[in-house]
Amino acid sequence: MKTLKILVAVVLVLAISAFAIDKVKVSKTDAGYSIGDTATNFKLKNIDDTMVSLTDYKDAKGFIVIFTCNHCPYSVAYEDRIIELDKNFKSKGYPVIAINPNNPKAYPTDSFDNMKVRAKEKGFTFPYLFDDEQKIYPQYGATKTPHVYILEKTANGNVVRYIGAIDNNYKDASSADQKYVEDAVNALLKGEKVPVETTKAIGCSIKA
Repeated sequence: MKTLKILVAVVLVLAISAFAIDKVKVSKTDAGYSIGDTATNFKLKNIDDTMVSLTDYKDAKGFIVIFTCNHCPYSVAYEDRIIELDKNFKSKGYPVIAINPNNPKAYPTDSFDNMKVRAKEKGFTFPYLFDDEQKIYPQYGATKTPHVYILEKTANGNVVRYIGAIDNNYKDASSADQKYVEDAVNALLKGEKVPVETTKAIGCSIKA
């Protein structure tokens, strides 16, 4: 009888443990980079059908990596500001690298062919890459479109210096009084600490 009670207790403990483990399983985007981490390189197809890698940019001082897409109204609202960021900072060593992380089966508007159409319509001045196997955005920990990661190129690799939103007003660029990405890159160009290192990305959830 005593042995039976012990067995029941062991089974109960194992069951509770299994339940607890199941509850703490992380999703694909629960992990990701933190400030100070070194981002791994990637090689993704651009809208001109070439493969683009961060190592292609020999003279870059860093990168403004933005996970974005065609369909999301938040991404659409920021398109002109993303173009402006690239125009302002590419010549200074911080080009925009845009990546579409969405599964086109979930949103056909975000297909590779439609990416080409949208980029032409808007006159994108930056690479617009397709994370077609959806392997890169989980590495970064991106959860929204748009979601920004500013990387600083160092002797030890591309170090994450900022994560989050572009600014604090997606509806109206002229009303944004905190321009997180702009301020972060300007600080890095001056050799200063980024004033705000993390903010909450506001946008549509990434479609797996």
